[in-house]
Amino acid sequence: MEISSELNKNNHQAAWLDKSHPNYNRWERARNLSVERGRLVKTFLEKYRTITNKKILDIGSGEGGTSSVLSENNFVVSVDLSLLRLQRQKVNFQIKNSVNSNALKLPFSDSSFDIIILQDVIEHLSDSENFISEIKRVLKSNGAIYLSTPNKLSIINILSDPHWGLPLVAVFKRETIRNIFLKNFRKSDMDRKDLAELISLSKILKMFSDEFEIRLQTKKVVENLFSNNEGIVWSNFHLSLIRALKKFSLDKFIIKIANDDFGMINKFFTPTFYLVMERKSI
Repeated sequence: MEISSELNKNNHQAAWLDKSHPNYNRWERARNLSVERGRLVKTFLEKYRTITNKKILDIGSGEGGTSSVLSENNFVVSVDLSLLRLQRQKVNFQIKNSVNSNALKLPFSDSSFDIIILQDVIEHLSDSENFISEIKRVLKSNGAIYLSTPNKLSIINILSDPHWGLPLVAVFKRETIRNIFLKNFRKSDMDRKDLAELISLSKILKMFSDEFEIRLQTKKVVENLFSNNEGIVWSNFHLSLIRALKKFSLDKFIIKIANDDFGMINKFFTPTFYLVMERKSI
């Protein structure tokens, strides 16, 4: 009863639950797709290892859909900076192991987890270098990371930023977004500390390739995108784009050219990277 009362109180204070906010519809769609997104994560991980009896850390766990899916046969710890989100997870998914913590200083011992989930998180962190050091610290020597994050250089995101729906925002740094775009178009969000600064595929490779075998999942995502797109798309622009491509029968062509290479298509067209990264043997 106490959790429910506190939850109702905090719901009225959260910008992402404010129906008058311009981004409310896309945030609501993302919340409603949290379980489907979790199933997608599990599907990608199962291509490379058995996901049973693992210790899994879900950082920036949001609504808790992914933690819920992976908890079926594993020990999952859900971490989020928002206490409200963790409270909602307990009510909606009965998440048992949750930690209210800053991702830059994780309260876990070295080599604690077999798998770490980073689902649309890394772009929101101001100190990605220290964050990567921290997740490497708590990941086991034979561990894996699931990472999804929007592509800074995707022409699709340049036309319509995935967080704000505005053109060009995707290519700018966090402070430029705050001082120019938010100042003129989203004044109510000026004080947000989790503003996204998108990153490129080249930067991801620079961050992780020294210690990890990196595998893109673009081809499978594109196939899913044109079959049901559950767990993948929730912005009006992207949904409209998919409908237009299918209307003009371009979906089969895009599925054909989609690949998991680190070349031009993924560098400049793929809107969101989905990656499984396995730690290399020493």
